[in-house]
Amino acid sequence: MSEALGLPPGAFARLDEEADEAFYQPARLVTHIDDNAIAALTGFYRTVLPAGGVLLDLMSSWVSHLPPEIAYAEVIGHGMNASELAANPRLDRRFVQNLNRDPALPLADRSVDAAMICVSIQYLQQPLAVLRQLARVLRPGAPLVVSFSNRCFWTKAVAVWRGLDDAGHARLVQLYLDRAGFERIAVHRLAEWIEDAQDPLFAVVGYTAATT
Repeated sequence: MSEALGLPPGAFARLDEEADEAFYQPARLVTHIDDNAIAALTGFYRTVLPAGGVLLDLMSSWVSHLPPEIAYAEVIGHGMNASELAANPRLDRRFVQNLNRDPALPLADRSVDAAMICVSIQYLQQPLAVLRQLARVLRPGAPLVVSFSNRCFWTKAVAVWRGLDDAGHARLVQLYLDRAGFERIAVHRLAEWIEDAQDPLFAVVGYTAATT
């Protein structure tokens, strides 16, 4: 994995290598970005995610930050805590899976219209495998929105993430998407950082190849 991305050995090591199931066992019904960043992300989703489509909220929790006034055909949620997913009112179906152990998604090819990974990409130890799975289940020309801030569970974030700043994180996510086969990759700054007052928020968007 590290070699495929041109990263040094140990790039995906973590300070806490305890089983993820143990770390995520307590339900955390909290938000991981502030209200300003949440509003910015919801506004961005409003412009990128297709109304009436099937969405996959990967690495989700009890809230998906989707625009409340927009209806979707189905919202599928994945996470590590069943109680958190059950508390999410936007999810129509849900599944629990440790992607660091098993990145294969239990979804049919070309069955999803858009996917999101919100403030969680830093925890993936097999990002290419997971993103290639997303490319498989997404329909042609479908968007993947990967958002991140400067907050995280530090001991569970991979080493390469811990060693980079915001700009470095954006370049890393771009690299992930490119090597996974996504196209038209672009970085969007959604919220500015203000010390002790406001979280930063970025989104990297890539699209699956359109059919000709």
